[in-house]
Amino acid sequence: MSNFYVELQAAFADHADGDCLRLADGGVWRYSDVTAYVARLGSVLREQGVEPGDRVVVQVEKSAENLCLYLATLCVGGVYVPLNTAYTSAELDYFVGDAEPRLFVGAQPRSDVASLTLDAAGQGSLIDAMPGQAEIEIAERTSDDLAAILYTSGTTGRSKGAMLTHGNLASNAHGLSNAWGWQSDDVLLHALPIFHVHGLFISSHCALLNGTPMVFLPKFNAAEVMAMLGQCTVMMGVPTFYTRLLAEPAFPAASLDHIRVFICGSAPLTEQVFEEWQARTGHRILERYGMSETIINTTNPLDGERIPATVGYALPGLELRVADDNGVPVPAGEVGTIEVRGPSVFSGYWRMPDKTAEEIREDGYFITGDLGTLAEDGRLAIVGRAKDLVITGGYNVYPKEVERLLDDMPEVQESAVIGVPHADFGEGVVAVVVPAGKAVALTDIDAALADQLARFKQPKQVINVDSLPRNTMGKVQKNLLREQYADLFSD
Repeated sequence: MSNFYVELQAAFADHADGDCLRLADGGVWRYSDVTAYVARLGSVLREQGVEPGDRVVVQVEKSAENLCLYLATLCVGGVYVPLNTAYTSAELDYFVGDAEPRLFVGAQPRSDVASLTLDAAGQGSLIDAMPGQAEIEIAERTSDDLAAILYTSGTTGRSKGAMLTHGNLASNAHGLSNAWGWQSDDVLLHALPIFHVHGLFISSHCALLNGTPMVFLPKFNAAEVMAMLGQCTVMMGVPTFYTRLLAEPAFPAASLDHIRVFICGSAPLTEQVFEEWQARTGHRILERYGMSETIINTTNPLDGERIPATVGYALPGLELRVADDNGVPVPAGEVGTIEVRGPSVFSGYWRMPDKTAEEIREDGYFITGDLGTLAEDGRLAIVGRAKDLVITGGYNVYPKEVERLLDDMPEVQESAVIGVPHADFGEGVVAVVVPAGKAVALTDIDAALADQLARFKQPKQVINVDSLPRNTMGKVQKNLLREQYADLFSD
């Protein structure tokens, strides 16, 4: 049987008396508690008619019960479809209509589909329907059977549902556990949301597969994380976690020598944060690279040099290339599109065969849409998204190259470089900056970049903002900036 939950349950049984979830309120769920709860929830799912292959759409706040619902869905062979808790009811209409779930679980019921409720406190009609105790048989699944659908953020066009199989989940969980040297005494600090690949799969699976504890926080709070770090050995987060901790004058309040590794992903980590973190803590953040369609592609080494502004090497078993538009690898050091192939790469987009064929080549390589360079030794650096490439006067400008120099300026706290329509050049390069103090002038940028970048790469305009728009995982939403400033050069 290739149902991923079989492997997880075996680990739970081996560590039945050990802690699985340590909650912010002091509560503790042992692995035996999780196993029993999953069986009870699984019985509810089956009573609701959930059969293998049926979708279970879930939009609820993070909780121990929510995590168990995910595991119960795997157990009965259903397809787990987590949704961002920020989506409005109107936005949910699309996802429910597209996924056609057997069951919807949310804070509020819906009238267009069978529904149960679950709130942030872990209460609701889903919990009320559980039997006092239950035994459940794990559904037979193959490694190619669907386990989850993760909808992409949908910054351009309608959201796409990335289909992940039991084999995808298992291969990546084992790959990460090995790459990051998971140990029997590891304790994970988990402050990520679990409607996203980072918190639900990357973080949770490492701990669950090894039967080790998670300090399971409902959300990131700098003071709470600082207080909990003392009992943890591993922390996974997005760049925002690290910048917010560095902004705390009292951080670190105590030695962090007991921490085995700090891991970062979901958005690019700046070299400045990498270096400041090392200076303050003595730790070099381990940056990795993944996405909903592939879970994790590359990671900097656990043992070996972690180079800022790079995302390391392909995971064992995964093939990676940087290629031109035809899928032909470009020479080392040249910019191309990152493409990956391997057991963790998704099977396609839900009910979008044309889109699947467009983004998965005949030889099995998935076109990520990210631009990067590959060193001779296989180390990958990301230079941006293909859709963020600026073409000005016929020349390509890779925003990351400009942003790194802008972020080095003492006047700039952080930056985002975009291209907007320009009558003469097609697109004009624009720097959107969060100033470190007073407003940053274009003359300041011109002076700082004059000897470092070709003139066509330098911003033609600068815009000062209080903060950059980000999605829930900390990625700067450049599409919103392009829309907002589309008429900047129209006068």
